Amino acid sequence: MAIHPQLPNAITVARIPLAIVFFVLLLIGGSFGDPHLGVRLAAAILFILAISTDWVDGYLARRFEIVSDFGKLWDPIADKLLTGAAFVGLAILGEVSWWMVVVILVREWGITVHRLIMRKEHVVAAAWMGKAKTAFQGVALAWALLPVHVVVGFTPWVVVTAVCMWIVVILTIASGIDYVLAQVRGARSGR
Repeated sequence: MAIHPQLPNAITVARIPLAIVFFVLLLIGGSFGDPHLGVRLAAAILFILAISTDWVDGYLARRFEIVSDFGKLWDPIADKLLTGAAFVGLAILGEVSWWMVVVILVREWGITVHRLIMRKEHVVAAAWMGKAKTAFQGVALAWALLPVHVVVGFTPWVVVTAVCMWIVVILTIASGIDYVLAQVRGARSGR
């Protein structure tokens, strides 16, 4: 079976408008889903579907050997737009601390800008730690976005969300350090 060589890239690009729609739905849904629980649930489901496409486009590109420089560059950008929209939306709603969001976004966009600058020399693909960080961000954000407090209770939901966000911050910082060290090693070996 063959697929169109641009399908993984099309899936990547589709995440960008999905991030905007998700962000609007999240803000309409309100804090903890009150008073619009259904809209908050729709935002959470859209986020989960959109973040899941990150795995799908990567799998298709590797499986059918159609990995492209476009995909290597834009896939992390689309991920950062989607997760960034989630972090900012949750901070606007008062469900995640702004300082955590700032730390996460500075790391995310700092590396993205570096990738854009370096793309003329070479495309910097995501490393394993960056992929693990993105995967955990997706899980943590899905938990925070879903109105599961209705099922598990407000206090357990808040505690689990806080622990998840601390883990996200730690992984974000650690993967940022790993990225910088890999770039320094690469620059030294290139000399």
